[in-house]
Amino acid sequence: MSMFCYQCQEASQGIGCTVRGVCGKTDDVANLQDLLIFTLKGISFLNLKAREAGVNKEKTDRFLFEGLFSTITNVNFDRNFFINKIKEAVALREEIKEDLKKAGIEVDESCEAINWVYDTDEDIEAIAAEVGVLSTKDEDIRSLRELITYGVKGMAAYAYHAYQLGYKDDNIFRFMEKALAKVLDDSLTADDYVALALEAGKYGVDTMALLDKANTSTYGHPEITKVNIGVRNNPGILISGHDLKDLEQLLEQTAGTGVDVYTHGEMLPAHYYPAFKKYPHFVGNYGNAWWQQDKEFELFNGPILMTTNCLVPPKDSYKDRVYTTGVVGFEGVKYIPEGPDGKKDFSEIIEHAKGCKPPVEIERGEIIGGFAHNQVLELADKIVEAVKTGAIKRFFVMAGCDGRMKSRTYYTEFAKALPKDTVILTAGCAKYRYNKLNLGDINGIPRVLDAGQCNDSYSLAVIAMKLKEVFGLNDINKLPISYNIAWYEQKAVIVLLALLYLGVKNIHLGPTLPAFLSPNVTKVLVDKFGIGGITNVEDDMKMFMGE
Repeated sequence: MSMFCYQCQEASQGIGCTVRGVCGKTDDVANLQDLLIFTLKGISFLNLKAREAGVNKEKTDRFLFEGLFSTITNVNFDRNFFINKIKEAVALREEIKEDLKKAGIEVDESCEAINWVYDTDEDIEAIAAEVGVLSTKDEDIRSLRELITYGVKGMAAYAYHAYQLGYKDDNIFRFMEKALAKVLDDSLTADDYVALALEAGKYGVDTMALLDKANTSTYGHPEITKVNIGVRNNPGILISGHDLKDLEQLLEQTAGTGVDVYTHGEMLPAHYYPAFKKYPHFVGNYGNAWWQQDKEFELFNGPILMTTNCLVPPKDSYKDRVYTTGVVGFEGVKYIPEGPDGKKDFSEIIEHAKGCKPPVEIERGEIIGGFAHNQVLELADKIVEAVKTGAIKRFFVMAGCDGRMKSRTYYTEFAKALPKDTVILTAGCAKYRYNKLNLGDINGIPRVLDAGQCNDSYSLAVIAMKLKEVFGLNDINKLPISYNIAWYEQKAVIVLLALLYLGVKNIHLGPTLPAFLSPNVTKVLVDKFGIGGITNVEDDMKMFMGE
């Protein structure tokens, strides 16, 4: 075994990837990611003390969430990036230790995460092979530590996007450090870690609320929007990922150039924001969920800008058209950095686009979305009336992630099989399994209400809490809402923990339960929260509908 990674839904054989990641991550990169996380835990341990002493530096906050984000599935595959990031982490760690020393604060040097050293890159790689997931021997403690760590990774991604728009919360950074420091603590019990996981859920809610505020304050509240899925006869740039600030800068810089801009994957919901509707060259959405990019990027003809995950290792046939930015990286792919003023120069990708053919049309028509909490609450009277009259019998939250496994066709078939008096609430790229089906509407309310990106699962929670209030209920679980969620990577983990913190029970996860959940930890989640998996459409439908 040269690596061990089981952080995503596609963990090999439902156990873990040991030679090469199913995602395409090589064993050396997997190990380097482990060492970066290990070192970030050490930085967190130290920076908690720095906060208490008033000597914390903002650059530490940013380094922490950027480092965590870079290790999320399908973000960064570049060995040199991680070698350099680890060196930066060690330098920052030593700087914090020096600051603490000047402040007269003693540090317990027995923690390996704050005292390991290296002389060469080979030293780094040797240490990286020793500090991975399996270095925690107790299976249940390991499982809970990874659950918390993956949740914090997801939290870091959302904090990153909020920060890009000028929004931050020191309480969130403090908790991230606290959680990462505690997973180093061998004195903590399984019960301690279960409590910490729920606390992570609380801060997950806070982080998604912060990002929601950042997005809506900057770009307006999402509104009901029909999005074109066809193409025009101009060269184009395809932007994928989640970063709305990158999109804004790209739209500004492409204005008047004759280059159109299309969204892909999780960037689709950008069309719902009022601020982006002023750009006539913001044409529509091209393609589907992230895992189909190896075909769709080929057909697009123009350059592609990856702002965050999910990047699939690009084929040689279009690799020269892929550009990355932010924390995304792949060896041999062009990278667009952020300038000292926080702005990015997209002139190279724009010039590249001008010399490309227009995208090949792969479909025509429109899809509708924009049903985030503000928009849905404007329709609250209509929705409540539909529930009271029985026109809407049940809501199904089918938010989450899409992925490559053939078994995910379950979600398409499940959506088709739902009774016509039910409504799907969705967010994230899971929507692509059914957002182009003609499922109709109920009294003018579409049967698929798309709130937006994966972080907009927060909107679904806000909607549920509002419905609970409107119907005068004392328990969110008494609402006619069922949860059939598809997961893939670590942002889905923080969404799950957030829902558990809010008291939601009987959530079903698929297409498989996380490999990082040990049998005993799974039992706790089943017994305490009613967490379950999926089986087949017919049996699950009977279960959800109480038949």
